[in-house]
Amino acid sequence: MKLGQLEELIKTSKKILLVSHINPDGDALGSTSAIYTAIYDRYKKKADMLIIGHLPSSYKFLPSIPDAKFGFDSSLVYDLVISLDVAAIDRLSNSKILFDKATVSVNIDHHKTNDGFGDINFVDPKSSSTGEVLFDIFKELNWNLTLETAIGLYTAILTDTGGFRYTNTSEKVFKIASELVSLGVNPNEIYKNCYELKSKNFVMFQSYCLSKAQFSKDDKIAYTAVYKKDLEKFNAEEDSTEGLVETLRAIETTDVSFLVKEIDSKTSKISMRSKKADVAKICGIFGGGGHTFAAGCTVKANVEGSIKKILKSIEETQNG
Repeated sequence: MKLGQLEELIKTSKKILLVSHINPDGDALGSTSAIYTAIYDRYKKKADMLIIGHLPSSYKFLPSIPDAKFGFDSSLVYDLVISLDVAAIDRLSNSKILFDKATVSVNIDHHKTNDGFGDINFVDPKSSSTGEVLFDIFKELNWNLTLETAIGLYTAILTDTGGFRYTNTSEKVFKIASELVSLGVNPNEIYKNCYELKSKNFVMFQSYCLSKAQFSKDDKIAYTAVYKKDLEKFNAEEDSTEGLVETLRAIETTDVSFLVKEIDSKTSKISMRSKKADVAKICGIFGGGGHTFAAGCTVKANVEGSIKKILKSIEETQNG
C-alpha cells in the first residue's frame, strides 16, 4: 500500500523536493540523483534537488548534479518532500523546515537508528545503503531504469559498502550491481571518480592527520583530531577527512577508531568505526546514530573535551 501511495504522490504532486543529510556522501548524493532522474524519466517532471552543505568534488560526475540547488526559500511549501539517507531528522539541518511544512513527507533510508520521522517511511536496516532501498522500490513499482538512474544507484551502493568491502556487502548487493552494469554502468569509471581522483592537498592533508593519531587501551582505540586551522593550512575541502577513520580502523590492533572534527570552539563532529563494538550505541549517547560498525554524532564540546567524552563513553559502554 505504501508503494502505491508513493507512486500516486509522485504522479500527482506539482512541487517535489528531494533532500539528503547535511554534507552529503556518496550514498546520499547517488540516491538523490537516482530518484531525480527516475522521476523525470517516468513523469517528465523535474523535482527540486537540494544539497545542504559541502558537495564533495568526487561526486560532481553524477548526471543530475548540475541541476542541484544549494540554497532555498524557507517560505516555500512543497506538495511532497522526500528525504534520502537521513538517519535522524536533525541531519536535515536547516532544510528541516521544508520537510516539516510539506503536505506529505517521505523518509527513505537504511540506518537502524532511524525512528521513522516521515509521514510515509521506507527504512530497511538490512539494506547495504539507501541506494539498495531505492533499487527495491523502483523494482516493486516496475519503473524503467535508465543509465543515468543506474549510475546514481551504483554510486550509492559502491560507496556505502566501501567499494564492496564492508560487512554490509551481500550476495544481493552483487546481484544488483550486476544488473546495473548490464544497463551500461562502467564500474572502473565510477570507482576512479569516487576513490582515485584526489588532489595533492587531499593526500598531504590526510598524511598529516594520520601522523597525529593517538592510541589508547593497548592500541585498541585509535583516534585523530582535525582543527579548522588544519584545513586552512592545506587548503583542504570539508570532505578531505573522508576515509581517515577507516584507515585507523584498518590497523590490526584497532577495535574502535574515531575522528574528531572541530566545528567551532564549543562543537565537534565525531565519525566512529569499529570491528566489533556497537558504535551506534556509543554515538547514541550524544544524540547521534548510524550502523553497528559505522556511526557518528555531534558533541557539544571543543576538540579536547570531545575526545575525553568519547573515550569515557567507549569505556563505559564496553564495561557495561
